[in-house]
Amino acid sequence: MSRAEDLADLLGLTGPLREAMLAVPRDVFVPDVGVAGPANGGRYAIDRHARPDEWRHAVFSDTAVITQWDDEQTDPAEVDLRRAQPSSSISAPGVAFAFLAMLAPRDHDRVLEIGTGTGYTAAVLAARVGEHNVTSIEVDPAVAGQAEANLKRVGYAPRLVVGDGADGWLDGAPYDRVHATCAVRRIPGAWVAQTRPGGVIVVPWQPGYDFGWIVRLTVAGGAAHGRFHGRAGYMMLRDQRAEMRFTVHHEDQAVTATTRLDPRSIVDAGEGAELAITALVPDVKLIPIRASDGTVSVSLYELGRPEGAWAACDYEPGDDEYEVTQYGGRRLWDEAEAAYLRWLDVGSPGIDRFGVTVTAGGQHTIWIDAPGRTLDR
Repeated sequence: MSRAEDLADLLGLTGPLREAMLAVPRDVFVPDVGVAGPANGGRYAIDRHARPDEWRHAVFSDTAVITQWDDEQTDPAEVDLRRAQPSSSISAPGVAFAFLAMLAPRDHDRVLEIGTGTGYTAAVLAARVGEHNVTSIEVDPAVAGQAEANLKRVGYAPRLVVGDGADGWLDGAPYDRVHATCAVRRIPGAWVAQTRPGGVIVVPWQPGYDFGWIVRLTVAGGAAHGRFHGRAGYMMLRDQRAEMRFTVHHEDQAVTATTRLDPRSIVDAGEGAELAITALVPDVKLIPIRASDGTVSVSLYELGRPEGAWAACDYEPGDDEYEVTQYGGRRLWDEAEAAYLRWLDVGSPGIDRFGVTVTAGGQHTIWIDAPGRTLDR
C-alpha cells in the first residue's frame, strides 16, 4: 500500500473523493522549502534536500504546509515564525477533504474555487468533476503562476484566473458548487448571484469577533441559506483583510464605569453566544487575556479602524463588580453585554440552532431555527 493510500485510510476517505485524492500526487504541490503545520499543533521548517524524510512525512501526513509569508515579502527559508504572517499554503488533508466532502461535488458539476494556492485542491476537483468544469481564482500572480506549473506537471488544466476572488468569475457562471479555500468576513454577494438555484457554497466565515465557522449554504430564491458546521481558522481573502493588532489610544478621552456582568461570562459562554454577539455587534474583535493569578482582561475593538472605538473590562477574583473602560463613537462593552443578555433571553441557543442568509447584494442575516427569526425580534 502506498503512503497516499495510508493517508486516505487515515482520513476515512471512500468513493469518488478517495479516487480523486489518489489521482493527484500531493508531493508535486509541496515546495522544497516551507513551514509544516501538523493538525496536532506546532510549526517547523521543512527542507526537501537537507531533511528529505521530514519533508516526505509532511507531504504524506495530515499536515498543512505554509508556502508564502507576508505576500512574498519574506523568504520562506529565513522566516521568523514569531513575526511573519502566512499568506499562502497547502491545507492539511484532513481539513481540505472535510471541506470537499461538505461541498459534495457530483459528476460534471461546474465548480468555482476561490483561492488557487498551490493548485492542489483545484487538481483534486479536476479529477473529481473534470478539468473543464473547474474555475479557480487566485489574486497573487506569482502564486497563480506556480499553481499553473504544478497542475501542468500532474496533467490537469482547469481554468485559472488571476483576479479578486470576491468578484467570482461571471464568464463561467452559473456554478453548481462554490468552494472558498480562504476565509471571509463577509460572504460576497457575487458568489450567491453566480450560483445556480440548488447550488452549494461552502466557505470559512470569520467575521472577526472570535475564531470563525464553516458555513454551508444552498442557493434558492435569489439568496443563500445555511447553517454552521464547526470551527474555521483560515487565511483571509486579501480583499477583506483587517488590521488585527490593537493598541489602546485616546485613554484620556475614555469613559470608566462598572458592570455586574462577570466578563468571563461572555468569554466562556460558547459558540451560540459568540454568534449572537457577532450578529448584534458587527465588525468587532474580542481579545481575552487570562493571567496565572486568575485575573481576566477582555478587550473589544473595531476591526479595520486603528483609531476606532474600544472597550476593556477586567475580572479580579473576589470582585462582584467589574470596571469597564470605553472609548469612541460606539460603546462596545455595552453593545456586547446587551447582545449577551439578548442571547440569554431567547434561551441560550447553541450553534446547532443558528443559521445565516446571504443575499445576492451581500446582506447577511443571522437567524435562529429558521430564516426570518432573528435575534433582534
